[in-house]
Amino acid sequence: MKQNQSYLATEKVGKLMGKYAVPCIISLLVGALYNIVDQIFIANASYLGSYGNAANTVVFPLTVIALGIAVMIGDGCCAFVSLSLGEKKTENAARSVGNSVLLCIISSIVLTAIYLIFAKPILTAFGGNVNTETFELSKEYFFWIALGIPFYMFGQAMNPVIRADGSPKFAMFSTLAGAIINIILDPIFIFGFEWGMMGAAVATVIGQIATAVLAACYLCHAKIIKSDVSDLKLRSKIVARTLSLGLCSFLAQLSLVAAMMAINNMIRKYGAVDAVFGQEQYAQIPMAVVGIVMKFFQIVISIVIGMAAGCIPVVGFNMGAKLSKRVKELFTKLLIAEACVGAVALIIVEFFPDALIGIFGAANESAYYTEFAVKAFRIYLCMIIFACINKATFIFLQAMGKAVASTMLSMVREIIFGVGFALVLPVFFGLDGVLYSMPVSDILTAVISAVIIVITYRQLCRLE
Repeated sequence: MKQNQSYLATEKVGKLMGKYAVPCIISLLVGALYNIVDQIFIANASYLGSYGNAANTVVFPLTVIALGIAVMIGDGCCAFVSLSLGEKKTENAARSVGNSVLLCIISSIVLTAIYLIFAKPILTAFGGNVNTETFELSKEYFFWIALGIPFYMFGQAMNPVIRADGSPKFAMFSTLAGAIINIILDPIFIFGFEWGMMGAAVATVIGQIATAVLAACYLCHAKIIKSDVSDLKLRSKIVARTLSLGLCSFLAQLSLVAAMMAINNMIRKYGAVDAVFGQEQYAQIPMAVVGIVMKFFQIVISIVIGMAAGCIPVVGFNMGAKLSKRVKELFTKLLIAEACVGAVALIIVEFFPDALIGIFGAANESAYYTEFAVKAFRIYLCMIIFACINKATFIFLQAMGKAVASTMLSMVREIIFGVGFALVLPVFFGLDGVLYSMPVSDILTAVISAVIIVITYRQLCRLE
């Protein structure tokens, strides 16, 4: 052990937030850019257009499943390591990292095999058969993305572990390097070589390999947490604790997949009976548009999650050291910051939706594309401030070691509300019902979050 993290208990809370949250935000934003950049270039390629965009939307939830497993392992390890260091149990921290590396490798290989073997039924389940062209492009894109899953998962899982080791800037750099490679290769492969969806996917996978290699190199020269080969041996208690702390992150991603699956299928079902989108040449537009709206939301939520997840080492250490006053101060500052992010995002989607959709190839599409996109942005994200506060609350509870409360709150939002309203509201409002499902879910979740926030403050006050 060359260093310790005692400064987490003494440094100003605001300064710690900046040190840990900013690199984490950048890392997550860069990670989000992988799929978003693909979609921008695909949308602006005249031979792909909205068909390629729709295909990207179909495959996106399947990458989120991989991300969910990765962050369960990575965020759980990050929280476990931070709590262990706060309790001065350094040997448990090292073992958790070793176990997490092995878990990530095994799970990624299994998931890749499942994706490759069952590609067609999986894509069908996520709405890929909206029309023939979309389905063919989905298969092409999915095959290459699936091959990169092990590298993607390893890079994403080790990112929070690197932050927990006290190197948030390196975590940011490793992700940034991969994204830059993707951004450089995308136009070369899509426009230069005209490789289409394969080109977009291959560019993404090459970037993911770069991130994974950098993460592996870092682990071999970690600053604080020194793991060795013996730490790769799975220990049931450490694995259980690590996964339980990361379970909220996993369920949040998995429930997002469930919501997206429901949304995609409702779009396909009710789009088919729509006067405009029931026509073959326009059938892919609603799916492409909702995918674009979700990508913008992903950018915003990456900032939100980055701010909260970046604070996990700080929260975990101070909880372990029983410094509840500092934890409460951090919670207050975090909620205020998250609300500000949501407010800025709300202004953008309500007043500048045309500019947003223009980035994704609107000039090459029909007027129906732009019209539906503007409506989608304004309705789907009208309660984004609540969405930001809700997400921050989930993650902060997780960092405090309240895995059960965090998981339950996240499940209520994403499964009961997110999936439930996505299935029910279209029955009454058609395609618009899909758009209403998001704000309704966020409002109801905000009410529950408010109660949880008050209870958490009271508990922290008692601990003082």
